[in-house]
Amino acid sequence: MFYRVGKAGIQEIGRMEWEQMPGGVAVFDEDEWGGELKLKEAFSLGRKEEDAFFCKLESHASYLFGTFHIPVKKKERRNYDFAVYILKDRLIFIEEGSFADDLIGLLQKRTAAKTYTLERFLSDFFMAVIEQDILYLAVLEREIAGMEETVLEGNTTHFHYRMLGIKKEISRFYCYYGQLTDVAEILAAENRAGRDFLERVKRLQGEAQSLREYAMQVQDVYQAEITIRQNNVMNLLTVVTTVFLPLTLVAGWYGMNFYNMPELSWKYGYLVVSGVCLVIIVVILLFFKKKKFF
Repeated sequence: MFYRVGKAGIQEIGRMEWEQMPGGVAVFDEDEWGGELKLKEAFSLGRKEEDAFFCKLESHASYLFGTFHIPVKKKERRNYDFAVYILKDRLIFIEEGSFADDLIGLLQKRTAAKTYTLERFLSDFFMAVIEQDILYLAVLEREIAGMEETVLEGNTTHFHYRMLGIKKEISRFYCYYGQLTDVAEILAAENRAGRDFLERVKRLQGEAQSLREYAMQVQDVYQAEITIRQNNVMNLLTVVTTVFLPLTLVAGWYGMNFYNMPELSWKYGYLVVSGVCLVIIVVILLFFKKKKFF
């Protein structure tokens, strides 16, 4: 697809018109770009478009070359990858899918019949790439807040598994924004198009960092909740042990069965010993109740 950026906004044009007039944007798929030997020679485009696994932007003598690896916010889908040549008077995108072409179509609708420059187009394009990211980070924040509420309510089922998934997702976007920051700094140094983009990416990276810290805080809340539960169990075990310790002593004492123990032949011996044991239990329980052990 070929587009012209000018007084009428973004207009779709033909190949010949794009080659002859400045201010053009072209989108090629990988197979089409592989056969554009004359175009590469005409603009001295000597970079090899390898598979993009991260975002980067390189400065060359007559152009900027970048590869972009855009993480998809739905885990079941693969990431979006594309490369771009930024020349003085035109842009060339190379992609396998339709991510860049779809964004250009979106900008085309927004800027219909509006004076537009290539520099402004470049800025708006990269801003559109991260346009929905703040909303996605807000979704992750709500998920973390929901997990915090469930932990405080005492429900810790599958907490580690769920928190691990969220932390990995936040880390993925934090690294992505770090790469975009480097890209935006190079872009801002070359022209004004990258300044707003750089500021926005830094804000997003700061938001991702805040989410990482929030996730750690919620994990600390979870650990505190587990510690409280363990302390409650230990308190219960302490009470049970303390109650049965004197009873064990009484059982061991009278379990000796010496011949001259008068209680063995006393007809009220069993009732008296049982009463003493009951009194011991009541006294110990009242003591722990007063000390607020339970």
